[in-house]
Amino acid sequence: MVDVILGLQWGDEGKGKIVDYFAPKYDMVARFQGGPNAGHTLYVGGKKIVLHQIPSGIFHENKINLIGSGVVLDAVTLKKECEAVAAFGIDYRKSLYVSERTHLILPTHRAIDRASEAAKGRDKIGSTLKGISPAYMDKTGRNGLRVGDLLAGDFRKKYDQLKKKHQQILDTFSFDEDISQSENEFFESIEFLKTLKIINGEYFINDAIQSGKNILAEGAQGSMLDVDFGTFPFVTSSNTITGGVCNGLGIAPQKIKEVIGITKAYCTRVGSGPFPTELHDETGELIRKNGNEFGSTTGRPRRCGWIDLVALNFACMINGVTQLVMTKADVLDTLDVLKVCTGYSVNGKETTQVPFQMDGISIEPLYKEFTGWQTDITGIKDFQALPPQMDTYIDYINSTLEISVKYISNGPGTNQLIVAQ
Repeated sequence: MVDVILGLQWGDEGKGKIVDYFAPKYDMVARFQGGPNAGHTLYVGGKKIVLHQIPSGIFHENKINLIGSGVVLDAVTLKKECEAVAAFGIDYRKSLYVSERTHLILPTHRAIDRASEAAKGRDKIGSTLKGISPAYMDKTGRNGLRVGDLLAGDFRKKYDQLKKKHQQILDTFSFDEDISQSENEFFESIEFLKTLKIINGEYFINDAIQSGKNILAEGAQGSMLDVDFGTFPFVTSSNTITGGVCNGLGIAPQKIKEVIGITKAYCTRVGSGPFPTELHDETGELIRKNGNEFGSTTGRPRRCGWIDLVALNFACMINGVTQLVMTKADVLDTLDVLKVCTGYSVNGKETTQVPFQMDGISIEPLYKEFTGWQTDITGIKDFQALPPQMDTYIDYINSTLEISVKYISNGPGTNQLIVAQ
């Protein structure tokens, strides 16, 4: 049996904490897509750690953690992550597995990423500059190097051949950068990667399913950043939705049972791209301050706005969401008025559907207002103890989406999670 946890907005929904909460119920946590642009924040023994590639089940004893084939892997980042995990007394070598079909991010991928964004100028996508898009481009272009290639004797030869192709791309950007130091670090990290458990991920996970193991598939980024269904071209380079579980881990659709979708009580976005409910006023700044809305990977300030039920309904539809988790509800504690986007006015025409193209057109959000609860909810443990104004807010979201919010995160601690009975 496979359950899925994924974000329903533009990422940064607080997936790390939620995966950490659910992990004890499962035998394996498997990351199915994305790269080191993910930032899943956990608090272990009161200490903060941000995981970028290692699945969030790593801190739970006797849990298998699999980096699946749909991920693009940065060996340098992985080595640093493993060292950070080890500092907490965790023996990652016992529980961390890497699929041999996982593609590698090379130093030249990072250089191409920087060159490409620099060339776009003001029209840049807002890349994290970690080489993820170029690595996926090599994957679809059938040029990429995979973790399994490390076990062959000609890896350096293949690397040099691909480096020549990358240099031709860099030359078109007139981009000249010395990557020798990055290469030294890369090859040191490659040697480290070879000491980990590299396995055939598809047989590995299907054998686990066949033997009755429970699997939790962990997504990165958010549904509205999906390369096919997100706000293209301001998207990530992988399939962030439930469908990505199948091609990212090599499992059949019928193996998936629960789809646990995560949404903030409001909405945020990092980088460029359309964001219909974005607030450019004091309220937006207050939400950013109260929610500490700065990227866990990049440190960039997140754009903040009201919850968008048009986009959220779309995300629930394409993911087949069966239950909802609402995070950072406590961030709204001090607000006297809350707004919920119920529809768009697109070029003067009202709709409740996400349009084909969200940038370059006039989108005016249509709002329904609610009275804020203006109560500190961080200590609440029981759904029945929620303020009535908050009940009204959540009930409206439940009825609009026709999916119930079953969990409410009311603080950063793993124990700050209110569970519906």
